[in-house]
Amino acid sequence: MILFETIAVAFAMFSALPVPQLVWNDKNMRYALCAFPLVGVVTGLCWWGWSALCGWLDLPALLRAAGLCMLPAAVSGGIHLDGYADTGDALASCASPEKKKEILDDPNCGAFAVIRLCMYFVGYFALCGTVRLEGRELLCMGLSFVLSRALSGFAIAMFPLSKNTGLAHAFATEGVKTRGRLILGGAAALLMAAMCLAGGWHGAAMLVAALLVLWWYHHTAMRKFGGLSGDLAGWFLQKAEFWMLAALVACQSLEGLV
Repeated sequence: MILFETIAVAFAMFSALPVPQLVWNDKNMRYALCAFPLVGVVTGLCWWGWSALCGWLDLPALLRAAGLCMLPAAVSGGIHLDGYADTGDALASCASPEKKKEILDDPNCGAFAVIRLCMYFVGYFALCGTVRLEGRELLCMGLSFVLSRALSGFAIAMFPLSKNTGLAHAFATEGVKTRGRLILGGAAALLMAAMCLAGGWHGAAMLVAALLVLWWYHHTAMRKFGGLSGDLAGWFLQKAEFWMLAALVACQSLEGLV
């Protein structure tokens, strides 16, 4: 029963999908981050379903791209985009780490947040309109949504946090972090292997892109914020998904030139 409650809490926290309304407590919240990648499974299935529907109805390419672009945000409810926007504001401030953390906590949306969100969606929409989603590519993209969440959770369990409050800190007690590293690290390793097996060098390129973004995430968080936070985790997730898709498009473009 605790397992299903934990999954329901994870979906309630990290998605906009309807789930049973439970009373949150220490038991069912403790390992909710470990169930976080399951939200990525739903996102991947939505991508597959929309792609199949567009092919069956022979819908225009722009309409297909619009659906692919909006679906991840529709499933998540925009929670990770909120972190992406807040982090964009903080990074653009060129302020001290303490001031950057204050900007992360500010509920107001600054100009740089709006600019970066617009740039993100223009780029992501263009990539969605360019990518060819056939069998292995579609499978790799489905796995990418799960991998981004597994790596995001693993980072929170692995690296220091910037403050002792917030949602990320709720999962950061030592016992939970230790088990979280094992569960999420193991899941990430399996997903990486599956991506390489399914996608060949396309999948390997997407994996390299995700790991480079993870490295940059850790570097940025430690150097400019003094540690990770929930907002930075959302920033990482959005960037990882963007650059994995960009890597896939790049591989397909290079393949066409050969």
